[in-house]
Amino acid sequence: MRSLRSALACGAFTTSCLMAAVAPSISHAANPQAPAYSDQEVSDAYIYLLGRLLVQRQQQLDFQQGMQWNQLVHRKPGAVDWPNPNLDVAYSEAWVAVDEGSCTLVSVPRISDRYYTVQFLNGWGETLANINERTFAQHPSGDFAVCLKGADVALPDGIQRVDLPVRTARVLARVELGADPQQAEHLQRQFSMRTSGSPQLPEVPQAPLFRLQQLPGVEAFDAAEVALKEPDLNPGMEALQARVHALVALASAPAQRAHLDEVIRKQAFAALVKAAPTLGPGTVRNGWVRPAVSGTYGSDYLTRTLVNLGGIWANTQAEVNYFRGTVDDHGEVLDGSRSYSLSFPRDQLPSGFARYFWSITATDARTFKVMPNAQGRFLLNNQSALRYNPDGSLTLYFGPQPPAGVAEANWLPTVEGQNFRLVFRYYGAKGAVAGGDYFPPVLVRL
Repeated sequence: MRSLRSALACGAFTTSCLMAAVAPSISHAANPQAPAYSDQEVSDAYIYLLGRLLVQRQQQLDFQQGMQWNQLVHRKPGAVDWPNPNLDVAYSEAWVAVDEGSCTLVSVPRISDRYYTVQFLNGWGETLANINERTFAQHPSGDFAVCLKGADVALPDGIQRVDLPVRTARVLARVELGADPQQAEHLQRQFSMRTSGSPQLPEVPQAPLFRLQQLPGVEAFDAAEVALKEPDLNPGMEALQARVHALVALASAPAQRAHLDEVIRKQAFAALVKAAPTLGPGTVRNGWVRPAVSGTYGSDYLTRTLVNLGGIWANTQAEVNYFRGTVDDHGEVLDGSRSYSLSFPRDQLPSGFARYFWSITATDARTFKVMPNAQGRFLLNNQSALRYNPDGSLTLYFGPQPPAGVAEANWLPTVEGQNFRLVFRYYGAKGAVAGGDYFPPVLVRL
């Protein structure tokens, strides 16, 4: 049987990609009064829990690689190691810890005519806040105090307070590389972070690590009690959390444990495979999927888990709009051995739908990492030296070699023998993209 990640890469979902779900309901054999859970309920609980475990996994890896609480790490462009990063920005990363007596102080440089944001996320991958000129128009730069909501902490005059509803958060500062990446890195290094007071630093939640290409089965419930200590801020999740707690107890019984594992590997994995092409309740048009939500998810834990699996740390649609392309005009999966074109009419150019900038990256359909190539070119965007057609339209190309007569600047390399997908980002979306009515044109196989 292929791995879940291989199945997720199928693109077109046929019966060969899906796994049967025929196991009977699960009950607590030692206690006939305990509730019985259907296979569907077990699958739902697993998918809900997995969304948290994916963030917890990344947190453990971050600290293993040297990150420490309340210390900002400036990354070189492209030097981050998680699925589907933005390659058009310089990243700085941190994990912050705040409490009743201490805040984390963040300094943001003055930035003009360039996209930037400092994003804060909780342990479920939910965006809590963004610091930028859009959210703090009267205080777009300078000093900010990130505090636990309700904390009574004396702060210097002139500092902007930002309250968080949780004690720990993931931080990603992004600075647009633009036409001058060196200037972007110079600005990036001016972001800083320090603590106010002496916070009680928490332990990093520990759980068995797993490979993204080999998701855990029933052992996911062994880590659930620790994972669920992180509050899910979305209302209506209490029943799911109670079910996860109950399944933890069932997983301790050998007979039930084996059956739980079977249900997860058949039904839950199949549900993830089935939901992947549309990112849950997302919309598909022209071979592109637009997620229904990103960055903040409400009750849509399925989309949250899929995003955490294939593109962790997504921001809100107020900041960036995402589209994912996986199939061509024949409805077939994008193949790195073939060539494709993407044509924008003159009145539908990508630059017309972004207040800041747009970009397209190609990633491996199995690992969600960028595809290596001799050219060292991993994205096309508004800073590329694109050549427009005589009528003002724009055509981009994707394939192992540039088609004859095509400007190389309009071509993004792919790898022969590897399926791939495209991720289209609009930063500061406007017009039909912001309104949700727009989708990129269909990818035409050449």
